[in-house]
Amino acid sequence: MKIHEYQAKEVLRRFGVVTPRGVPCFAAEEAVAAAQSLGGSVWVVKAQIHAGGRGKGGGVKVAKSLDEVKQFASQIMGMQLITHQTGPEGQKVRRLLIEEGADIRKEYYVAALTDRATQKVVMMASSEGGMDIEEVAHNTPEKIIKVFIDPLVGMTDAQAKALAVGIGVPEASQAQAMDTFRKLYICYMETDASLAEINPLILEGNGNIKALDAKFNFDSNALYRHEDIVAFRDLDEEDAAEIEASKFDLSYVSLDGNIGCLVNGAGLAMATMDVIKLYGAEPANFLDVGGGATTEKVTEAFKIMLRNPKVRGILVNIFGGIMRCDTIATGVVAAAREVHLTVPLVVRMKGTNEDLGKQILAESGLPIISADSMADAAQKIVAAVAGH
Repeated sequence: MKIHEYQAKEVLRRFGVVTPRGVPCFAAEEAVAAAQSLGGSVWVVKAQIHAGGRGKGGGVKVAKSLDEVKQFASQIMGMQLITHQTGPEGQKVRRLLIEEGADIRKEYYVAALTDRATQKVVMMASSEGGMDIEEVAHNTPEKIIKVFIDPLVGMTDAQAKALAVGIGVPEASQAQAMDTFRKLYICYMETDASLAEINPLILEGNGNIKALDAKFNFDSNALYRHEDIVAFRDLDEEDAAEIEASKFDLSYVSLDGNIGCLVNGAGLAMATMDVIKLYGAEPANFLDVGGGATTEKVTEAFKIMLRNPKVRGILVNIFGGIMRCDTIATGVVAAAREVHLTVPLVVRMKGTNEDLGKQILAESGLPIISADSMADAAQKIVAAVAGH
């Protein structure tokens, strides 16, 4: 789960990380009043969407008068903001953040995330913060400093110092930077985040350290522990099909291809997508119906897949362990009839009640293509879509 920048800064402030003062706005007309409440003579008008690169896309503007605040807010609110993370279709801006200006002397980057290879939390930092951090990582990886934190020990002073010195924080400001790193780590752990990023972390002219922008991703499996974070969820920023799937306890992710996939088990689902690509096509989705799928659940899964206009065929790949093949077969037949399926459908099933499942499919009278192996199934659906 992702949240907006203004929400991320609220989370950071709960853990003592210093951020600029800002006011979220849900209409362009609120911007001037927000700027007046902050005071000062310089404000930043920032689009709030769940994507990076907003500045390059025209979603961040520095205003030096209230008239400019009004002008920029009107321009940004409602715009279809296109960044390298939104894709070519962009994302509509429905919220703004009006923030006080900052005296930026230097921009840094810092982020915490889990490193599965070491089973530790890695905190990485760079002297090259700002909009082009991806280019820094690609072209000059030596400018990114990393420390690996044992979750049983926590972040040590030595690790915080290594980051501060490594990215060139002036000695007079190193204590503040170290304090920020420690608080960011605690925040990451206590909120069950999968990413906690500050970019840029700035050094102000007076030597203070401040989080100028922030981004969080949270582990969806741990959200039951964090009602305050769940309250930040913005459904306008999420894929409508993925929201609908979550209502039926389906694990669904939209992709860019044209072959819908319905599979039980996340590992098998990923393998299914791989074998589709192996035979020259692209999956339209990841969809794991889980081990307890019912006929109703399978029907909803079909409906969700077919809402995607790019879907030209469907591959059902089932391993009957906990999930019985006859249950899936019944669901597939019911779903195909209810949605009046008009695209090719290939079904491969192995395991518990496999023969009964195949019999249900064969006796349905529907043009369902049966397959015996994953390779056979992938080849058949790719061929069927090509000829459809």
